[in-house]
Amino acid sequence: MEIHFLGVGEACDFNQPNTSILLKNTETGGGRILLDCGFSVPHQYFALQPDAEELEILWISHFHGDHFLGTPLLLLWFWEMGRQTPLHILGPPGVEAKITQAMELAYPNLLCRLGFSIVFHDMKSVDEVTIADTVWQAANTEHSQLCLSLRLELHGRTVFYSGDGRPTPMTQSLAEGCDIIIHEAYEFEDTTPGHGSIATCLDFARNAGVKHLALVHVQRNIRPQAKTFIADLKKKYAEITILLPERGSRISL
Repeated sequence: MEIHFLGVGEACDFNQPNTSILLKNTETGGGRILLDCGFSVPHQYFALQPDAEELEILWISHFHGDHFLGTPLLLLWFWEMGRQTPLHILGPPGVEAKITQAMELAYPNLLCRLGFSIVFHDMKSVDEVTIADTVWQAANTEHSQLCLSLRLELHGRTVFYSGDGRPTPMTQSLAEGCDIIIHEAYEFEDTTPGHGSIATCLDFARNAGVKHLALVHVQRNIRPQAKTFIADLKKKYAEITILLPERGSRISL
């Protein structure tokens, strides 16, 4: 599996695009999964010059704009490129209504003319959904609105992606034994309600027995100091490889 960070930023970060993760199945050479699609994400995806048929599944963790309001532009591009392959979209309950509303505001009457079908899947905490060769499980984070963290299994590899929010006992259980945790870490410590932190994420990864932790959605003003903060903690968490990816960073599992 290849993990490509299209963006790692929070909503107002003007240097890093909104947090979004593109997954590619390297065993079969195709089949792509996109985790979240905020305002500044689609152009990062278009720049890769993918085939319009490649993306199979879009995951929406929650309905804040920096995590889902890039979807209308993504769908417009698929329509312009003549896509025909069905697209699966998974998200919290009501995902179909939210995407439909966003499409009608952005590009009225386009949804019914796309030329390809969209298969929506409502996910709830502890749900498990299988699509082709992928297994999806979700759990609620602690955030200002309903947000689902994700455990995704693909060909023997397992990724945990938090979306936004602080860990909960349910997300801790979901993350156990994963190959990598990709977690929102808004600040150094838990000072912003409904958001994670670097310190909490490190304990979360250790308790989950995970060896690789990628920190994303770091607050734009503290991001320049984040490497120093992490370096000071590396001895305490020597068993964990701590990553602070940038736009365009890639990891192979």
